[in-house]
Amino acid sequence: MRHLLDTTDLTLGEIDEMVALAMDMIADGEKYAHICDGKKLATLFFEPSTRTRLSFEAAMYELGGHVLGFSEAASSSAAKGETVSDTARIVSGYADIIAMRHPLEGAAKVASGKALVPIINAGDGGHAHPTQTLTDLLTIYREKGSFENLTIGVCGDLKYGRTVHSLIKAMCRYKGVRFVLIAPKALQVPDYMITEVLEPSGAPYTFAETIEEAIEQLDILYMTRIQRERFPSKEEYLKHKGAFILDLKKLEKAKADLTIMHPLPRVDEIAVEVDEDPRAKYFEQARNGKYIRMALIYMLLQWRNTSQPSEEENIIESGLCANPHCISNFETLPHLSTLTKQQDIRRCIYCETKTK
Repeated sequence: MRHLLDTTDLTLGEIDEMVALAMDMIADGEKYAHICDGKKLATLFFEPSTRTRLSFEAAMYELGGHVLGFSEAASSSAAKGETVSDTARIVSGYADIIAMRHPLEGAAKVASGKALVPIINAGDGGHAHPTQTLTDLLTIYREKGSFENLTIGVCGDLKYGRTVHSLIKAMCRYKGVRFVLIAPKALQVPDYMITEVLEPSGAPYTFAETIEEAIEQLDILYMTRIQRERFPSKEEYLKHKGAFILDLKKLEKAKADLTIMHPLPRVDEIAVEVDEDPRAKYFEQARNGKYIRMALIYMLLQWRNTSQPSEEENIIESGLCANPHCISNFETLPHLSTLTKQQDIRRCIYCETKTK
């Protein structure tokens, strides 16, 4: 059975197929209005969501299917202590496919081990959010017509931003892509993103500390929110804050066909005046989420009788995961790690945190 836990679960060919299907759904939605008649999507959202949950529900309705589920943990049996494993097993008896968001990292992987239907990871804590990345990919394709030979600036909180990490992992698989990493030093990408993702991929990358020094070379500017709580002091936050607010002044030297993206919600990192600039595509990006999720739901239902592809993994026993947000520290699960082929690194099988 196929699940989507991370974007890397999909081959480049499968991503191309999914994007092409989403494009056809945009062009001729009526053709797909009944392809999921009689099918049910369960949306299990253990934490708040606007765009992701509603776009999943809208996607299933557009395909002719039905939706059941809950939008907060308090309205589920999790409030009584039910485990993710049990919830997934029970709900998979009521639905044909499940989209799940959970605050604990690795929750989707645990659910996929027990569910009788495909699981879609709709966000598991700070770990992964693959359908946001697929939304980003569809947006890039619609705007640029290709995933190759692009210069992508990612700006803001690059240390903790799961959307940024997922986008880099996805886009560095394509030819001719280079990255400009725009952030204060305190919020630059984690070392492992450099040593285990960018450098092995061969994708060129440079660092920048302001939008202005990078803007002229960019084909795509992917903005994210800088969170005040990530800084060691209020003074340090205020010192950097203005450098990462995109306004029309900072866009004066940008390319005419620059694509400005943001996973949303925004706070103040993109001035409202930018919304009317034709290069601003973040609201279209949010709408694209419905179409790519339509394509994903349909394809996973078609793949239901195929097995999940996996690389050979050397599974080893380990102690407790060091990540306090890992699901293995909250539910009774075997404490396992994978031994990666690169650099002899051990990672928790659930949340991918490095272990000793």
